[in-house]
Amino acid sequence: MTHGIEGKVVVITGASSGLGEAAARRLTREGAKVVLGARRIDRLETLAKELSLGEGAVVRTDVTKADEVKRLVDQAVALHGRIDVMVNNAGLMPLSPLERCKVADWDRMIDVNIKGVLYGIAAALPHMKAQQGGHIINVSSVAGHKVRPGGAVYAATKHAVRVISEGLRQEVKPYNIRTTIISPGAVLSELPDSITEPDVAEAIGKVYASAIAADAFASIVAFAIGQPDDVDVNEILFRPTKQEF
Repeated sequence: MTHGIEGKVVVITGASSGLGEAAARRLTREGAKVVLGARRIDRLETLAKELSLGEGAVVRTDVTKADEVKRLVDQAVALHGRIDVMVNNAGLMPLSPLERCKVADWDRMIDVNIKGVLYGIAAALPHMKAQQGGHIINVSSVAGHKVRPGGAVYAATKHAVRVISEGLRQEVKPYNIRTTIISPGAVLSELPDSITEPDVAEAIGKVYASAIAADAFASIVAFAIGQPDDVDVNEILFRPTKQEF
């Protein structure tokens, strides 16, 4: 790895919209070689065409399936010979009070928000160990720092991302691998669309009325990646200026 972004091979999950799409656009402009994964392959292909990514730069990926995440990372290595950055971005936020017992929503959050991150680490880490370098970026949330009514399970999954990332940070020191946790507040994306309870969706809609553009997330990703190799930016928490919690 070298100082800056140009030429780095970056894999992004959840890249078909929102934060992942914005990061793909920003990093491509700065010269990165991006390989994108998401379930909605049609959107990925449209994005790849717009960004002139070339053949093989998008892979249909369901992050709840370890083999599909591995295939995404292996495709990046096959195309470019290495993987410099893994951005575990895919996530869901179907908030609801615990008393409503939305077990299916809980399972989805655990599968995507926790297991999806673990599968991304499992796919990228062997390559990064072998090449003695790399950077794993895991996307948490303000909810990973603060719990509010209706958000217990979501907050638990995003706190888990922070715990996993801190453990990873300590374990990968011998391999010259950097780790970053990015915890966004209200940023424009499709995340609120995953809420299944109408009253909760209405309340969150008020929070997202002051949401900032996904480009803010992309800028932070670029900042973390672009640091010199001996600078490890471990955690960034950001919100809209108007967001209270």
